[in-house]
Amino acid sequence: MARRSRSARRDPATEQFRDGYAMAAAHPLFGQLLKSCWIRRDQGNLCPEHGFAVVTAGGTIHVHPKRQAPSEHWAYVLGHCLLHLGLNHFQKRNDPIAWNTACDAVVTNFLRTLKFGVRPEPLPVDWALPAAREEAIYDILVSRGMRTDLKNLGTAGPGLLDIHGLPESARDQGRWSDAFAAGLSQAVRQAVDVAGGARASLGANDLSRSPAALARNWFISKYPLLGSLATAFTLVEDVAECRARDVSVAAVDVLAQEIYMNPAAGLDLEECRFVMAHELLHVGLRHDSRCEGRDPFLWNVACDYVINGWLVELAVGHMPRLGLLYDPTLKGESAETIYHRLATDLRRARKLRTFRGEGACDILEPREPEWWRRGDGLTLDEFCRRAIVQGLASIEAEGRGLLPAGLVAEIRALDQPPVPWDVELARWFDAYFEPLASRRTYARLSRRQSATPDIPRPRWFLDRDEIDARTFGVVLDTSGSMDSRLLGKALGAIASYCMARDVPFVRLVFCDAAAYDEGYVAPEALMDRVRIRGRGGTVLQPGITLLERAKDFPQSGPILVITDGQCDRLHIRRDHAFLMPRGGRLPFTPKGQVFWVA
Repeated sequence: MARRSRSARRDPATEQFRDGYAMAAAHPLFGQLLKSCWIRRDQGNLCPEHGFAVVTAGGTIHVHPKRQAPSEHWAYVLGHCLLHLGLNHFQKRNDPIAWNTACDAVVTNFLRTLKFGVRPEPLPVDWALPAAREEAIYDILVSRGMRTDLKNLGTAGPGLLDIHGLPESARDQGRWSDAFAAGLSQAVRQAVDVAGGARASLGANDLSRSPAALARNWFISKYPLLGSLATAFTLVEDVAECRARDVSVAAVDVLAQEIYMNPAAGLDLEECRFVMAHELLHVGLRHDSRCEGRDPFLWNVACDYVINGWLVELAVGHMPRLGLLYDPTLKGESAETIYHRLATDLRRARKLRTFRGEGACDILEPREPEWWRRGDGLTLDEFCRRAIVQGLASIEAEGRGLLPAGLVAEIRALDQPPVPWDVELARWFDAYFEPLASRRTYARLSRRQSATPDIPRPRWFLDRDEIDARTFGVVLDTSGSMDSRLLGKALGAIASYCMARDVPFVRLVFCDAAAYDEGYVAPEALMDRVRIRGRGGTVLQPGITLLERAKDFPQSGPILVITDGQCDRLHIRRDHAFLMPRGGRLPFTPKGQVFWVA
């Protein structure tokens, strides 16, 4: 079959609509409204067969998917629908057709004065409606009866409604008025710039003047604590992109260096400052890497409570009117403490809303590894630590004010290098294996000194029974998902500790779908090649049960479980700990300590 040419596959209707959309998006007045709307141009939407478009109170414009019209016509249609939103035409009336027609008349007069686009159908010759408010025109149409030639002023077709539904709340209705006012103000500013010679012409919508962009610039120029972080992160203000990532208000992608601010949320400048400071503190305090096996959403909510409390205390911007996670009774609590409180009532905690939405984390999972992972320049952890620590130093040096004690304490803690995982593991072992105390005995005399051969002296000795009791169990996950490098690091650290602390043997158990008891293994053997058994599925409970029931294993011996987290739920009655790769997560809340291997 012959391949169709490129021109044959081109859809003229789609190209015409895209050109009209670009014209509306480039206009300073309509661009502010358009970036907060959604376009539906699929089969089965609300647009009638003989219409152009229909707009709903929620900001969705339903466009005819196949109609062909010049781009100037589509620009006019989009401007018509956007003005319905900006002028709050979604109101309940006894005669909806008459009210829709009155609103269409006001919008038509507005667009004719603005000289934007071309109306798809010319106005009636005897057009005589006054340039009055919607209520006045509505009263005229109801009292005198609607004229049939005025029923086609809208974009849906003769006698049909091109505005659908009512706003759910005054907040939903007000956000379109705010966006319209912002667009009108921006259009006036650009017109003044053109008149004064600062701008050659009325160009595309200037995103650098949006509330979110102004808030970002404010942090860079006037707030040194977060200024470095704000410089490094790109601001994404795109409704389609935010919708694709389910961002209702704001979110941050740390690895991609992107902060998402949804224009459809309708935040003003002060609210944008608050929300942006919230997301930047997530980055600067390394909340993404500090999750460490906890439930990501509960950890995100706990951090939100802490951050929002600090921002309210600092008076950085204003709390968004749409609500946020804030509880004054949690002042002074750490994120770890709040996390444990949330874990006691999971049903209620799952219904909480972050700035991304209900049950969703506003710390986004990375889509693709960026330059942080390629090793160019500083690592992500080093950059974030250095940026926020230097910001704190700048504030203290210039005397710009006081910060909450909890925030200063966390930043100070970030300034200290983290303790290596093998050192933390050694500290955990030290709690069970105290240094052996050497004793003196006369049971077997030591060699006498030549200076005083008549004086017998005792010898130093170690209690053999005490040495034999110094052991612990290791349950090693040998399933196919385990990384061989993790196994090598873990076994090497265990062997080094045992040799330094006089632990003669380790009880080693391999476990994948079944337990393989290797018995007591000398630490020197772990330093050499170890024959791994298993590499199948993952069921670790048989290995735990084997150690707990072994008659030759001490009752006080602790158990170390080395796994990648892809295991079943474990029930361990003895003292225990987990050794896991950083970024892994257990399918349950661990009772023992968890050590993270980079």
